[in-house]
Amino acid sequence: MAGRRLHPCGMRALLGALLVVEVVSGAGGLSTGAHGSPPFPALSLNQTPIEDCRAVCGLNASDRCDFIRTNPDCRSGGGYLDYLEGVFCHFPPALLPLAVTLYVFWLFYLFLILGVTAAKFFCPNLSAISTTLKLSHNVAGVTFLAFGNGAPDIFSALVAFSDPRTAGLALGALFGAGVLVTTVVAGGIAILHPFTAASRPFLRDIVFYMVAVFLTFTVLFRGRVTLAWALGYLGLYVFYVVTVILCTWIYRWQRRRSLASSVPGTPEVPSDAEEDRASSNTNSYDYGDEYRPLLHQETTAEILAHALNPLDLRKWRSKSTYWRALKVFKLPVEFLMLLTVPVVDPDRDDRNWKRPLNCLHLVISPLVLVLTLQSGVYGVYEIGGLLPVWAVVVIAGTALASVTFFATSNRKPPRLHWLFAFLGFLTSALWINAAATEVVNILRSLGVVFRLSNTVLGLTLLAWGNSIGDVFSDFTLARQGYPRMAFSACFGGIIFNILVGVGLGCLLQISRSHAEVKLEPDGLLAWVLAGALGLSLVFSLVAVPLQCFQLSKGYGFCLLLFYLSFLLVALLTEFGVIHLRGA
Repeated sequence: MAGRRLHPCGMRALLGALLVVEVVSGAGGLSTGAHGSPPFPALSLNQTPIEDCRAVCGLNASDRCDFIRTNPDCRSGGGYLDYLEGVFCHFPPALLPLAVTLYVFWLFYLFLILGVTAAKFFCPNLSAISTTLKLSHNVAGVTFLAFGNGAPDIFSALVAFSDPRTAGLALGALFGAGVLVTTVVAGGIAILHPFTAASRPFLRDIVFYMVAVFLTFTVLFRGRVTLAWALGYLGLYVFYVVTVILCTWIYRWQRRRSLASSVPGTPEVPSDAEEDRASSNTNSYDYGDEYRPLLHQETTAEILAHALNPLDLRKWRSKSTYWRALKVFKLPVEFLMLLTVPVVDPDRDDRNWKRPLNCLHLVISPLVLVLTLQSGVYGVYEIGGLLPVWAVVVIAGTALASVTFFATSNRKPPRLHWLFAFLGFLTSALWINAAATEVVNILRSLGVVFRLSNTVLGLTLLAWGNSIGDVFSDFTLARQGYPRMAFSACFGGIIFNILVGVGLGCLLQISRSHAEVKLEPDGLLAWVLAGALGLSLVFSLVAVPLQCFQLSKGYGFCLLLFYLSFLLVALLTEFGVIHLRGA
């Protein structure tokens, strides 16, 4: 374990990782950094020469800590902990394996936090917002629910594009997740449950995705993104949404005509609306199991106790040991989220109204907002040199909670209860931001230790972490007998990720810097990644119609083999086995 392979070494790395929400803070032009300073201050350029942070690998153990502390390229872009300093300054070289092990365990737990927060709090509130706004299933599926499912990818891209050195993470993650979903997930669905795909929605989605990949391929070749290109990405997504709406309207019009003419035997063609419900079902959460109200009249104290209890004992007794072990790890996260994030559920009679807890949310949720925005920089800012912002928020929240508590009852939700969905959306987004920023910093430090490029980290760890929810949810849908839904979600959801992730991320950066976004892809690997995604889409575009849209297990195994081959080529390229002539 001690040799040079574990030698601390570097990477300017994973900032794409789950920059999942640094964007919520950084997107508005706010400064990044735990103490309000930019991650790569311009002033330091005149004092300390910038070296690749991976150069720390070639230094003596006694010099590494000073290098990490003084080199601008080693500074983190926010977060509460400095993981690079922890590895190189607080752990002796002999304990490097222990530090890496601890970081990996913490990384896995952060992914668990991201998954729980997105699935049980972020997405349900987005669903409630779309219901409140009375959006149709197809519109909600390609807007709000697509955003909920792709939140890690979107926020990662928004932050990563803020610096050309981290753009490789965003491209690696977006392309890597695309290859994973269109091969492993789509292939796994065909293996689990062979089925007949809906032809028109499949062709529509794959053509749009191929156009998005071609745009990104061109951007890589140009090495920069201008305002026109960023707006082009967003415009293409708007065109995609309009196309989905028109296709749904045309389908319904044709169906009404068929019913009106009473033609017997008209084949039932799955509509876009049915398929878009896949994204809604993918990450929705059934509150009936774990948050089931009791039959007798509960007191205020009982309502609060049951609302904060993330464990259903009846469900616990009927589940497997594996489920129980995972639940034990999730309990602290779920309790914290229940305490800080309100959730509105339009499908329940009481819309998940918990009077004592929701009043408590009016105090705690705004406090979480100011303490997680920019890693708490604004929360400790003193207004007029007297009171910090967090104290003012607590006072105002307490007053509002008191009025709400005495003006409402336990049994009936208030008229403005739907506003809690927006509060829950913001709070859960910033929790995702906080956890994702830590994930990014950990991945960056691991990249420095193992000398991995941003792109390979993006297409592996970051892409896997961001897509794990899609994998499980789509496979679950397939096993339950809805393979068409799951397959449609594979192609529909990632269109949103790449178009909005690249377009909005670059647009925000251009608006802040008033200059085009420069891209510095990691050489040949970026082209391998883009080429693999394009080839996977071309393969499906040709193979699926040739099978008359009847997807078999053979097609699924071919996709899995394609992904394994892609991973092998990518890793061989990363380690220099495959390289350009003369490079």
